[in-house]
Amino acid sequence: MSETIEEITSVMGAERIGNAPARIDWILTDSRSLCFPEETLFFALKTKRNDGHKYIHELYERGVRNFVVSDLPENGEAYADTNFLKVANPLRALQRLAAKHREQFQIPVVGITGSNGKTIVKEWLYQLLSPERIITRSPRSYNSQIGVPLSVWLLNEHTELGIFEAGISEMGEMEALRPIIQPTIGVLTNIGGAHQENFTSLQDKCMEKLQLFKDCDVIIYNGDNELISSCVAKSLFTAREIAWSMKDTERPLFIESISKDETGTTIKYRYLGFFKEYRIPFIDDASIENSLNCLAVALYLMVSPEVIAERMLRLEPVAMRLEVKEGKNGCVLINDSYNSDFASLDIALDFMARRTEDKGRKRTLILSDILESGQVSKLLYRQVADLVHSRGVDRIIGVGEEISAYASRFEIEKQFFRSTNELLASGVLSGLRNEVVLIKGARVFHFDDITDVLELKVHETILEINLNALTANLNYYRNKLKPETKMVCMVKASAYGAGSFEVAKTLEDQRVDYLAVAVADEGADLRKAGIHCPIIIMDPEVNAFKTMFDYKLEPEVYSFQMLEELIKAAEREGAANVPVHIKVDTGMHRLGFASSDMPRLAERLHRQSTVIPRSIFSHLVGSDSDRFDPFTRRQIETFEAAAADLQKEFNHKIIRHICNTAGIERYPGAQFDMVRLGLGLYGIDPYTNRILHNVTTLKTTILQIHDVPADETVGYSRKGVLSRDSRIATLPIGYADGLNRRLGNGHAYCLVNGKKAPYVGNICMDVCMIDVTDIDCKEGDKAIIFGDDLSVTVLSDVLETIPYEILTSVSGRVKRIYYQD
Repeated sequence: MSETIEEITSVMGAERIGNAPARIDWILTDSRSLCFPEETLFFALKTKRNDGHKYIHELYERGVRNFVVSDLPENGEAYADTNFLKVANPLRALQRLAAKHREQFQIPVVGITGSNGKTIVKEWLYQLLSPERIITRSPRSYNSQIGVPLSVWLLNEHTELGIFEAGISEMGEMEALRPIIQPTIGVLTNIGGAHQENFTSLQDKCMEKLQLFKDCDVIIYNGDNELISSCVAKSLFTAREIAWSMKDTERPLFIESISKDETGTTIKYRYLGFFKEYRIPFIDDASIENSLNCLAVALYLMVSPEVIAERMLRLEPVAMRLEVKEGKNGCVLINDSYNSDFASLDIALDFMARRTEDKGRKRTLILSDILESGQVSKLLYRQVADLVHSRGVDRIIGVGEEISAYASRFEIEKQFFRSTNELLASGVLSGLRNEVVLIKGARVFHFDDITDVLELKVHETILEINLNALTANLNYYRNKLKPETKMVCMVKASAYGAGSFEVAKTLEDQRVDYLAVAVADEGADLRKAGIHCPIIIMDPEVNAFKTMFDYKLEPEVYSFQMLEELIKAAEREGAANVPVHIKVDTGMHRLGFASSDMPRLAERLHRQSTVIPRSIFSHLVGSDSDRFDPFTRRQIETFEAAAADLQKEFNHKIIRHICNTAGIERYPGAQFDMVRLGLGLYGIDPYTNRILHNVTTLKTTILQIHDVPADETVGYSRKGVLSRDSRIATLPIGYADGLNRRLGNGHAYCLVNGKKAPYVGNICMDVCMIDVTDIDCKEGDKAIIFGDDLSVTVLSDVLETIPYEILTSVSGRVKRIYYQD
């Protein structure tokens, strides 16, 4: 639901500087998540570690024109057509805006709080209730002072039920969240030690959480929990209570029996005089308790017991953050370096123990200090040690001052280090062999560095990347665009072999609008490396949707089947308003919707709330050739009509783009709203095959030089027959590094000290041989495979292929070196 800038100003009591007309659909607090700048209101929040005011200029450059600030920019005149809404506290203004927004909806709203299980209860309620209701819920675990208003803002005129989490870490915080959520149904999952450090007692924490339910119609909780029951009684609520119990037969929801077997749990219950049962595909106690909370909500909302039973049986687990990777030296890495608390450690150790494919391997745990547990360290690490022992861990590598102080608690093979750097310098990691290694640490310990070391690659052949040349190519094509035209830069296939992170970082610094990669893992790697700008996934795979949601990646959608899979996955993961890019087939006949599909596509998109079209695009088949010009013009006309058909069904702006690198050069009238820059970024004009500014240089080193007499042969199969006495140099590069075998036997050459050195004999997997008879050189001298003086197009012409293939064939084991000349 959009609001006018005037309405928002009034609600927040802000001082408005600027008079640009605007309607706001999106509120933003994290500049990295910008998607729809034209309809976005950015709140410049100040936190302990950051200040949103620092990102105003960047966001302005990216198209944002509406800001909520506590301090005006010094050079306010530089921000034309901009509204600054000045308030004393942008966070409080955000919360007031969300609370006013919530007041517009007279619908049931479930508010969930507690120490553990909030997200699972929320997601399972969605699975149980969404078939009949249009539900708006918190994305993932948006339950903080910032996350709750962002979640509630998602309520719209179609919403029939809201489900929102509320998390707190200190006294007084729930008072701010209650008017934002205004729940009619309250669910208290449990009370435990998480974030206990800011509460004097568990009772204080419980009473604070119960503040959320002051005006609820009904409160749902575990009636057997004495602490919770006592606190509810002290709160003097007038609401109805559904306190489920396994002990008190007088409770309205009495749990008669819980029966576990190998595949699930059967639960029998009595509610308002009738006896029913259901089954869930889980056997752990936490899942059983979470399902009982969900049962109570569903019964209160008058879902029939039969429907509840049917859907309980199909409940799916809420996605975990654990990543399993292949490590070097035969190791399997389980990476859970997102956080480090006792409950998640239990989950991760259980996950490691259950990996049947790793039976017989040694189990090693790399564990950091457990932060903010609220427990006395002595007791905490005794519990940790007991848990580690019970899960069958063979060795622990502890990192941190606290865990090191309690090393004696661990009665297994062990090493302890005060810091991550101390561990990295110790050499211990190089001794890991054929083990399952769980890496579990709080973010502040930077355990990703440990993963990087375990995957370290070293090679003598290098690929040099000139980042200044990359920027020069970018600007060459930018100068051909209208000022308002956006640009997508292609960094797929490891930035055409150049290495995606450094290239992406350079492009981000140059304020490109979008990056594009082929698959989700490429995008995830960029996010992990610190890239924040929007990323399009051009070839999304169904099994990678979770990765896209986790890392805020924007998938291309090219078919109705894929759209349905994406919607289903988004619902399961709790994602909302995922930006997608609609591909239209205008003549490539590879992937894409037909132009005639637009009305049906628009209708399907309107019947869901998990994805939203950000752009529509197509691929030009022959923009790099004059002979295809009539076909290219027909493609552009078809695309323009399809884009218009889709746009007329939506109020927000859908970006249009069809031009690739050659299209930018040759079809300036088809720029539309955005273009995609690919090969030209890396210095090659696809229309003329000329080099603009060379970006990549593949070079290696002469290992050895032999004097070989005439009539001898060089290499496998004796293909390199010598017609004269020769000096043959060996280079540590072969087809496993990306040097095509068809270049051997004199079909091509490299450069040694500026002179041509033909390849002799067959190119091997790891080495090749060259003729340096007429070249003054020695062992250790450099050889250029391609670069400034030997264009990659020379090799592509020999191979009768395109430069893309040469660039993207450079192996991942070749070390990348980046420089600015």
